[in-house]
Amino acid sequence: MTPGSHPGPLAGVKVLDLTAMLAGPFTTMLLADLGADVVKVEPLTGDRTRGLGPLRPDDDPERALGGYFQSVNRGKRSVVLDLKVPEDTARFLELVRVADVLVENFSAGVMERLGLSYEVLADINPRLVYAALRGFGDARSGESPYESWPAFDIVAQAMGGFAGITGPLGGPPHKAGPGVGDIFPGTLLALGIVAAVRHAEHTGRGQFVDVAMYDAVLALSERIVYQHSYLGTVPQPMGNGHPLLAPFDIMQTLDGWIAVAAPSDNHWRILAETMARPDLVDDPQFVNNAARIVNVDAVREVLGGWLAGHATAEVIRLLGGRVPIGPVNNAADIFKDPHVRQREMLVDVEQPGSDVPVTIAGAPIKFSRTPAYVRGRGPKLGEDDTAAILDEWSAAPPQVVNPAISATKERW
Repeated sequence: MTPGSHPGPLAGVKVLDLTAMLAGPFTTMLLADLGADVVKVEPLTGDRTRGLGPLRPDDDPERALGGYFQSVNRGKRSVVLDLKVPEDTARFLELVRVADVLVENFSAGVMERLGLSYEVLADINPRLVYAALRGFGDARSGESPYESWPAFDIVAQAMGGFAGITGPLGGPPHKAGPGVGDIFPGTLLALGIVAAVRHAEHTGRGQFVDVAMYDAVLALSERIVYQHSYLGTVPQPMGNGHPLLAPFDIMQTLDGWIAVAAPSDNHWRILAETMARPDLVDDPQFVNNAARIVNVDAVREVLGGWLAGHATAEVIRLLGGRVPIGPVNNAADIFKDPHVRQREMLVDVEQPGSDVPVTIAGAPIKFSRTPAYVRGRGPKLGEDDTAAILDEWSAAPPQVVNPAISATKERW
């Protein structure tokens, strides 16, 4: 799809993006993929990720957009404003006046010191949805003893409980490979923004939306909460297994690794028959999921022994579509998998100065009428004109209270 050829479900929503690094830009990336007009407001030095790379070793003469920045800032525009300079602050406030959403992930108190707090901006634009993402949240929603602490992905994974249940069985805690401590909070903030925009469309009133990275990772790790509440246990790293389901594991094949999730009795029967071990179906050790959890070491021994004698492709041929299984793909495997191309999950975007595009991950949310998709490459620093954007946004019709709901707006 070409940019502008299909409006997304957030078409017409105007977003000021003051975020940097990963969590905040991932939030606004999702909004841009959904069709919002996202304008990235950057300082003179730009988002710090602009200089992190990776950059192509060859055929990239401009070296303007590294992979980190391209991936989560695609489809946005960029203006440069120094919010410590009165003239630039005045331009920024003019944009605020006609914006629908503002997103920032500064440390607590930064916007207040700039004189640009939520309260100040909401007074200028009562319809504004102001969204903040910080390590430990904002005091408006509840004061945290860690409010002033800086945080990155690994800190959120550690404090939110994720790292404490991740890693080898009986071993030390591990972080996840991807930055889930940034990406999941960013995803939740995007959901919160969409909900608040809907509310503003119905009532004409914006609000403050707050996501703490700690809170989001705890929500992602929800299993440890009910386990501790119900049983008084403190869950530990489980390796690739599951405390409540068996078999549910990543196991080694003759030439690689494969995920197998077959806790239902029907799936266990299919496994047993495929392994030429029908006796396993009625064996008291394996007769149901509860028995298999108690005897999980025996389950791993039987299933692992069979898998170790078969190549991954053969296991997929025998069990694919019959039992929940899947190979452990690396990046090269994913690039060769027809699924990701057919579902537009690998997307080529322009690399400025090069005739060869680069590939980034696509938009995972699919719509039948208002497509979400990557709407272009990331912006060069200050590539867009503030005055032109202001004229464009000022000319757009403002949010209108839905007349069908306006009569009951007070209940909101």
